[in-house]
Amino acid sequence: MVPAVYSESEVTAKLQNELPQWYLENGWIRRKYKTSGWKATLMVVNTVGHLAEAAWHHPDLTVSYAYLIVKLQTHDAKGITDKDFELAAKIEQVIGWQPAKEVNADSSKSALEGTPNEDVRFKYIKYD
Repeated sequence: MVPAVYSESEVTAKLQNELPQWYLENGWIRRKYKTSGWKATLMVVNTVGHLAEAAWHHPDLTVSYAYLIVKLQTHDAKGITDKDFELAAKIEQVIGWQPAKEVNADSSKSALEGTPNEDVRFKYIKYD
């Protein structure tokens, strides 16, 4: 069964409300992730690859030295469906995770300190 396709206006509204860093262009929802360099880009690519394979829904990727562009569209439906929004949300959740900003259920800070972005040797993702 082919999933229901959202209209262009529905996609735009849903992105604004749920995934503000994503945008609609030429029938695809897209997001550009900026990184600090090649190693970080490869880690992001592999993470997106793992999530896509686990979801059995595969994006198109544009990979460069310091960025990755993720493009999602449900091919068999020829448009944007819930599959695209759900995978985009999962990618956003995992790639955007910053442990140092996380607060535990008991209001304590996370024991995980996160990547030290102040030191160029350890920079990872350029968070929005």
